[in-house]
Amino acid sequence: MSQNTPRDLSVRNQVGEAEWALRVDLAACYRLLALEGWDDLVFTHVSVRVPGEKDQFLINAYGLLFEEMTASSLVKVDLDGEKLLDSPFDINPAGFVIHSAIHAARHDAACVLHTHTKAGIAVSALKEGLLPLSQTSLFPYASLAYHDYEGVALSDEEKPRLVADLGDRRALVLRNHGLLTTGESVADAFLLMYLLQTACEIQLMAQATGSELVTVPDPIVAGIEAQAEQVTRGLGGALVWPGLLRKLDRIDASFRD
Repeated sequence: MSQNTPRDLSVRNQVGEAEWALRVDLAACYRLLALEGWDDLVFTHVSVRVPGEKDQFLINAYGLLFEEMTASSLVKVDLDGEKLLDSPFDINPAGFVIHSAIHAARHDAACVLHTHTKAGIAVSALKEGLLPLSQTSLFPYASLAYHDYEGVALSDEEKPRLVADLGDRRALVLRNHGLLTTGESVADAFLLMYLLQTACEIQLMAQATGSELVTVPDPIVAGIEAQAEQVTRGLGGALVWPGLLRKLDRIDASFRD
């Protein structure tokens, strides 16, 4: 391994147990994105608020593939993207513009997950956006917003417009760009992205047939959030997260390093 590989960067003895547990969850999320094929080399991000700290966040080390991410290699930063714990890695400034804007405005959005998947970008380029075509689509559709493309997100001037477009919703389609979900935990943000990504794939498959599409009736769409609570027994992403961690442990447990 090279001098800067994740295994050489253990910081477990420098952080508290709550932060370490969060680091493991976030590293696991990156590994899951890679496993699902939702990564884009090194160019997208998942960030999470450090528990018990004011405006401290963990985000990926810029330059590591998602399949290489470990708990120790994650970079701790403040709202300005300044590193708070020594790390040989930088962060992507464009990525943190988006994430810091949402974290600053939405304290319930402990985790912000952003992807550049082919299906997500394709749907983001459709004028109608995501349609309520499948049962899967209803869960993200019920809390979905849109933000128009303004170029690569490098300017703080875009932040208020991004925040205003998201409002109190949990998911965002970034036009011509990709998908974004938020959650009170890494597990919640991942589950919502799983549903949103799957809904996009199903929609594109249905549209590719050229046949007339049948959308779900509005009254059913309106009641879907209450049904979602029943499906997950009120646990949200926590219902599926332990199983996903077990799956990663069977494949490669080095995300825990």
